[in-house]
Amino acid sequence: MAGALAYAEIREGTVSRASREAVGLARRIAADAGGETHAVALGPPGTEAAAAQLAGFGADRTWVGESEALALSQPDVAAAAIARLVEAGDYDAVIFAATAQGRDIAPRVGARLGRSVASEVIECRREDGAIVVRRPMYAGKAIATLRFTPGPAVMTIRANVFAPVEESAAGQMSSLDLEGLEGRVRTTALEQGDRDRLDVSEATTIVSGGRGMQGPEHWPLLEALVEALGDEAALGASRAVVDAGWRPHGEQVGQTGKTVSPNLYFAVGISGAIQHLAGMRTAKVIVAINRDADAPIFGVADFGLVGDVFEVLPALTEAVREARQGS
Repeated sequence: MAGALAYAEIREGTVSRASREAVGLARRIAADAGGETHAVALGPPGTEAAAAQLAGFGADRTWVGESEALALSQPDVAAAAIARLVEAGDYDAVIFAATAQGRDIAPRVGARLGRSVASEVIECRREDGAIVVRRPMYAGKAIATLRFTPGPAVMTIRANVFAPVEESAAGQMSSLDLEGLEGRVRTTALEQGDRDRLDVSEATTIVSGGRGMQGPEHWPLLEALVEALGDEAALGASRAVVDAGWRPHGEQVGQTGKTVSPNLYFAVGISGAIQHLAGMRTAKVIVAINRDADAPIFGVADFGLVGDVFEVLPALTEAVREARQGS
């Protein structure tokens, strides 16, 4: 019986939330056909210990490929290993999180398998035995419905759209053969900026600031709100802010930044240009704060507040703190 395979990213000894969501969707797809849920994890020696966590998120079997050469992400080698696994197995779907790593590897796997790849999937279902998905197109102005032809459906899924399952499975571990796999591209070093907060693409709550913040010196107001909202909150920024050098590119939300789907999105001092909306309009709840009542952001907001952000933010932060302390 056909099953489903999810690619799992291991970060600092734990499975990323985005990968847990991929495993959860794989389990739902496999269950519809009475098949098994498999996961695959690649990394340096010691990866197997972290990969064992996947059983707690629904993986019946986890394939682990360990090599010193995989201490840094090697997309060509990863793609070759995953494609070999898919060709030897019986999978209806191969699922990646739409992270930087997932976006890098998924198209390479699709090319090796001769399959098209559906990116940024926000819905997935079976219809008359076929895998049918929906994904945004044209900067979020349209939603495309795609039906896969027979064969494995290769896709990346948008973060925070598919909930991970908290369901323990058999959790069998198997070693993945990496013999003879080489890539034309080899990662030799990785440089990462200092980051002590959750990545904006995986946060369930995001507080984004725009030009209405008037300068980087006012960002502590946003940081205070993020802190009040808890560990699952992160800072975001509009392109204008990043271009001005106020915030790093890693926080940019929008068509040329990161696409996010949090449960709660605060757009503070952001006018709502189409490029920004393309990156956040699938948020479940959008709260807009802007002094311009005609700002386009209010057209997509679930809640809008017209006012001075420098007066609203401190009051909002204090109210959030009181509410969380009361709970």
